[in-house]
Formats: sequence, structure tokens, C-alpha cells
Amino acid sequence: MDYTFLLEWGKDHILTVVAVVITVVLIYHYVIERDRGVKLSKRYRNSIFEAQSRIFLNATQYLIEGNKDLAIKEFLNAVDLNRETIDTYFALGGLFRSNGEIEKAISIHRSLIARENISESTRVQALKELALDFDKGGFVDKAIETYKDVLKINRDQQDVIHSLCRIFEDTEDWDQAYNYRIMLSKVGHENQSETISHILVQKAKALFDKGQFKACSEELEDAFRFAPSVSAKILRLRLYLVLGNMEDANGLLLELLKEHPMYATFIFVSLDHFNEKLQQSLDYKDRLSQLKNYFLSIDDVDLMTSPSVILSKIRLLKDLKKSNDAFLLLDSWMKNHGQSDVLNVEYIKILIEVGQVEEALNHTKSLLTNLHSSLTRHYCSQCGYNSDEIFWRCPQCHNWETIQFRWKV
Repeated sequence: MDYTFLLEWGKDHILTVVAVVITVVLIYHYVIERDRGVKLSKRYRNSIFEAQSRIFLNATQYLIEGNKDLAIKEFLNAVDLNRETIDTYFALGGLFRSNGEIEKAISIHRSLIARENISESTRVQALKELALDFDKGGFVDKAIETYKDVLKINRDQQDVIHSLCRIFEDTEDWDQAYNYRIMLSKVGHENQSETISHILVQKAKALFDKGQFKACSEELEDAFRFAPSVSAKILRLRLYLVLGNMEDANGLLLELLKEHPMYATFIFVSLDHFNEKLQQSLDYKDRLSQLKNYFLSIDDVDLMTSPSVILSKIRLLKDLKKSNDAFLLLDSWMKNHGQSDVLNVEYIKILIEVGQVEEALNHTKSLLTNLHSSLTRHYCSQCGYNSDEIFWRCPQCHNWETIQFRWKV
């Protein structure tokens, strides 16, 4: 069964889902409490439950309509009517949190935790809700502490572990992020190897920036044991260049291109970006030039069908002031491999550079008819987040290695 549609529908109708869940739970408690209320007179008991039912129905209607303020008022009335209905407090706390009233949500969930006569499962739920309050309110340290309190009671709380992973990855505490991803891999059903590899690469990068190349290499080895991610290979490529291992660098570049040809332009953007950070390192600059020359010499049939590989070669040839070579390569590719907006733009530029202005105008007219312009170089394939910056972990949806590339036109 495909659950994707149900998940997407749930996201779009979150208030409706919440309303239905709350109503079902409260009706359940209504029935239970009615059976237990033997000490009350039948008439008095029925009047209370009728009032509760009316309040719950009103609150549900307000939630469905999206009016959280009126729903909160109704739940406050329910609390005044019967202070023993725990689920009313949870509903109220969740509404306060979603309404941005974090302090009120915290107060409600703390009051539940302080009760002596609640079950362990209720206490765990209250702690989780309190942790969510702190998390949404930006109280990171308190959120971490409270999430950990939940795990002290029950270590199999997958959603709690996932929240801790997100926090530690957001704060770039890679040691803790690694520990909790390992924990998540033990209790969850999703394979965490790829993400763990990315986290180890981040640890390796920190060591690399400090010049601790041996320790960096060891972290990279661990990363490869979990998964040979693209980020791990690119960092290893940097390491080879810094250490002067050109034969290994050439071999790794060819491996990367064969496995992930769409990353061709990104590889060199990343290596050039690192070169700008080094500035004074002439050795690295010279070795990077050697690697680029090796790339230009590659004449693999399969690789030469990739627009990304061709674009990278064209850009490198232009940087080397070899516009005629770039023109011959791109002219041949355009005649044999169809159309591409990115390569069409490059083709027009090269036509102008080599003096074929009239031909450039003809191609420009054709391009403008179908051009899909873009504002940024990179975007996330999962959520559509846009950025000119290189990112391995999307800042918006927090997924790893979802970056896609496009040329700014």
C-alpha cells in the first residue's frame, strides 16, 4: 500500500487530523469516566458529561475551521469542568504550542509531570510534549535534557532519538549526532548508513581544516565503511591533492565521474572553493591544475554523453583561454546529443567569443522561446530549498545529499 498520499494529505489537513484524534480520545474517556462515576447521582453525572460533550464538539469544530483561539477557550472550559481528564490537558498544551504560546504549553505539561497519580506512559507522553515545547521555543539545552529524560524511561522512543539527531546536526555537534544516529539505527527500521557516513565526513572536515590530515583520513575510512557517499569521496579527493597523491586523485576523480557524472561541475566548484580558502597554497593550486588537465584528457564514450561533464570541460577550457577548443567540443556535442538550456547558453557565449555573432543571434531567439531561467545554482530535490551555497544537508528539510545543480542564467 502506498502511504505517500496519506502522509501528504495529513500534512495539508493537520488541524482536521488533530481534531478527529482528540475527539475520539475524549469520547473514549467520556465513556470510561461515565462508567466509573458511580458515586455521583445519575442526573448530575449526565449533566457534566453532556456539558463536556458539547465543549469537545465545539472545540473540534473550531479546530476544523482553523480557529485555534476559540478551540483553546473551549478546552479551558473543559478543564474547569473536569480537572481529571488528562487528554484535555494534552490537547490544550498542543494547541498552545502550535499557537506560539510556548510558556503556557510548558506550564501545562510541567503540571502533568508533577502529578503523582499518573501512569508511566502518561508521564513519558508529558515529557515528550514538554521537550517539543522547549524545542519549538528555541530552548535547545532544555529540549536536549528533556528528550534524554524520556530515553532514561524508555530507550526505544524512535521519534525522540530522531529529534536529538536533528538538534545535534543543526548545532554541528557531530560526536553526539553520530552517537544518536547509531542509536537510531538500532531501534528504527530505516538504514542510517548514508547519514552516518555524512556525519563522519563532517568530523573529518573539521580535522582537515585544522591540518590534522592523518586523523582526517581515519575518520574518512570510517565514513567509507558505512557508505561511500559523494561528500566522502570529494573530501578524500581534496586530501589527495593536499598530500600530493596525484595518481590516487586521478583514479578517484574518474571513479566519481563514472558513478555520479551529474556531480562533475559540483566537484570542481567544491575544489575551487577550497582553493580560494587556502589562498597562499601554491602546491594545492598546481595540483588542482594537474587534476583539471587530467579531466580534460578523459575521452570516455559514456562520460561524454553527460551534459554535466561536457559543461565542466567547456568551463575549464574557457578558463584556460581555449575558446576554439571549447567551441569544437560543444558544437559536436550539440549536433549529436540533443538540446540543453544550460549548454545552449554556453554555446551562445562561445559563438560570440569565436566571432560567429549571427549564428549566436539565431540560437538566442530559439533559446528565449523555451528558456527556464533560475535564480540559484543549487536546490534541494526533496523540498525545493534554493541556495547559491553548497550544502550536503538541506537546511530546510534536513535530508542529506539531496542537492541538485543548475546554472544561473
